[in-house]
Amino acid sequence: MSVRPASERLRSWEHLTEWPMAAAALLFLGAYAWEVLADLHGTRRLYAEVVMDVVWALFAVDYAARLYLAPERGRWFLHHLLDLAAVLLPVLRPLRLLRLIALVSVLHRGPGTALRGRITTYTAGSVLLLVLVSALAVLDTERKAPGASITTFEDACWWSLATVSTVGYGDLSPLTTTGRGIATVLMVAGVALIGVVTATLASWVVSLVTEENAEEEAATRAQVAALSAQVVALSAQVVALSAQVTALQEGLAVSGRPPAPEPSRRS
Repeated sequence: MSVRPASERLRSWEHLTEWPMAAAALLFLGAYAWEVLADLHGTRRLYAEVVMDVVWALFAVDYAARLYLAPERGRWFLHHLLDLAAVLLPVLRPLRLLRLIALVSVLHRGPGTALRGRITTYTAGSVLLLVLVSALAVLDTERKAPGASITTFEDACWWSLATVSTVGYGDLSPLTTTGRGIATVLMVAGVALIGVVTATLASWVVSLVTEENAEEEAATRAQVAALSAQVVALSAQVVALSAQVTALQEGLAVSGRPPAPEPSRRS
């Protein structure tokens, strides 16, 4: 029985767990949104916390499995430090939202084999997730702070959109240290996402121009090939006619008849 290479086993594992992990991350997001928006207390808050802890355990198992199956564990480890942060740092309660990084990583290995399609899916999912999570996080942090201006989910979403787009009207701003940390991360991520969107659009335009030029070149090559074929056919006809004329002249010479005079050309 042949043993599959480690890289193939890793790809098989990622393909097998792709959608279950995405569903688990969405379950975590739903539990956290329920806890924040409903301002849960008591037993219901405990239920939400248990759901989030179970999801965290699932992602810890997924990370350990992928690290074990990686063909070059050291290199894989260095290229997946963000996944490690999503597993280890959320043990500290203020950083539990880092578990949602796992959802972004699942989006990155999600549907679409074309590079541009994967980048578009990854960027759109990251923007939506970033705005929603930041709104929930800043609302959870700010709404009970004295003198806070972000006290409703609508205000939190407006602030998140204004911050990630690097507009920053200033009508709403966080007061707590945690809220300002969230704002800092959101601003940096917004600048990075704008660069990704710009590069994706530029790549799309370049690909359209390249495809159009390729179609025009293909049509031109087809026309040249057709003309070449016509020239070859005409050349063959000329050779055949020349052979017939030569044969006719030789036949007339053998029979003793002078060849017919060529018609005079009028000047």
